[in-house]
Amino acid sequence: MPAEKLEWAAIDGVEHPVLGPAWTSNGHVFTSGIVGQNYTTGEIPESIEEQTELAIANVKKILEASGTSLDKVFKVMMFISHVDYSSTMNRIYGSHFTQKPARSCVVAAFMDARIKVELEVIATKD
Repeated sequence: MPAEKLEWAAIDGVEHPVLGPAWTSNGHVFTSGIVGQNYTTGEIPESIEEQTELAIANVKKILEASGTSLDKVFKVMMFISHVDYSSTMNRIYGSHFTQKPARSCVVAAFMDARIKVELEVIATKD
């Protein structure tokens, strides 16, 4: 079965010049790094709380458009812009990923300094 790319239009997003939101292959969904940004308007909230909730909502939308859901996520790669955000991020993250998938968390600098959080996930479609 060939890999299939999810198009930004499937989640009401504006086309990105160099990446797609996700690919599906062999019963799995692999997302790009998804940030707490409104992909239709480009708006980025200021707070870590709002960005975390929006990033998770964006991931959920992508997974649903790909035929799966948050509860099927088994691996999360998390990036935050400052170590002080970890407790807030963990609290919000834990309320959405109750199955406790495998996870990595890295403090990273983003190309857009307004970005505070980014999530990349792998989910099964089973």
